[in-house]
Amino acid sequence: MKLQYLGTAAAEGFPGIFCACKACENARKKGGKNIRTRSQAIINDELLIDFPADTYFHVLTYGLDFKKIRHCIITHPHSDHFYPADFEMREAAYAVVTDNIPLTIYGTETVKKETDKMINEYNLSNEARIESVLVKPFSEFTAGKYRITPLPANHAAELQPVVYIISDGISTMLYAHDTGIFEDNVWSWLSESGIKFNFVSVDCTGGMLTGWRSGHLGLDTCREFRDMLENTGTADSGTVFCLNHFSHNGIADYDKMLTEAAKYGFDVSYDGKTVHF
Repeated sequence: MKLQYLGTAAAEGFPGIFCACKACENARKKGGKNIRTRSQAIINDELLIDFPADTYFHVLTYGLDFKKIRHCIITHPHSDHFYPADFEMREAAYAVVTDNIPLTIYGTETVKKETDKMINEYNLSNEARIESVLVKPFSEFTAGKYRITPLPANHAAELQPVVYIISDGISTMLYAHDTGIFEDNVWSWLSESGIKFNFVSVDCTGGMLTGWRSGHLGLDTCREFRDMLENTGTADSGTVFCLNHFSHNGIADYDKMLTEAAKYGFDVSYDGKTVHF
C-alpha cells in the first residue's frame, strides 16, 4: 500500500492561526516541513482518511482526483478531522458529477448523524452525491478493495471516536489518530486478532511533552504504545512506526522531532510525505 499524509497537525494547525508562541514563530520562519495543515491522509490515491476543513487545500496542493475517491473513513467529528459543511459543494449547483457514483462516508453514529443532516438538507442522496455508512467498533467492513476494522479510540468518548485497521489483503496498517493509550478491551482484542501490522501511524500530539496517555500521546508514550502493540503480537521489529498529528504545544519543530524520534526508531510525518509498505 501507499499512504500519503496530506495534513499532519492538530486542530490549530502548526503554526497556529492566531498563535505567536516561539514554536509557531519558528515554524513560520523556517517553513517547509515545519508547516502543517489539519489531519488527513489518503491510501493509494483512492481511500480518504478524514475530511477536515483543509480538504480543498489538499485537493489543490496534491492534485487529488475525486473521480477516483469513492470512500472516506472518518475517525471522529472534531472539525480538524471532519468538516461536513463542504459536502454542500457536491450538490448539482456546485459540482458536475458524471458517473452517478456517490462519495461514501463511513463513521460511527455521531459522524453518520452529521453526514445525514447534510445529505437531507441538500438532497445529496437523490443525486447519488453523498451516502453514509454506519460503522461499529470491532466490526470489519469493506470499502472498495479494503477490509477495515474500527477500534475504539481513547479520545472524547462522547463522540464515539475510532481508529482504523486497514488491509488490502497484502499489507495491513493501523491508523491511530486521535487516541491515547487504548483501553484494556482493545488490547485484549488485538492479542486475539492474529493481525500483524506492516505500518503504524501513531498520534504524537504532545510532541516532547511527557505523560500524555489519555486523548493523545507524546513521544514518551508513543514508545509505550509501541511496546504494548509488540506485546500483543501485532507489531514487531519489522513494523514501521511513523509519528503524526503534531501540536505546537509539543515544543518541537519538524527537525527537532525527527532527531528525537530517530533515537527510538520512529519516523516522523510531514505534509505531503508518502510511505510505501
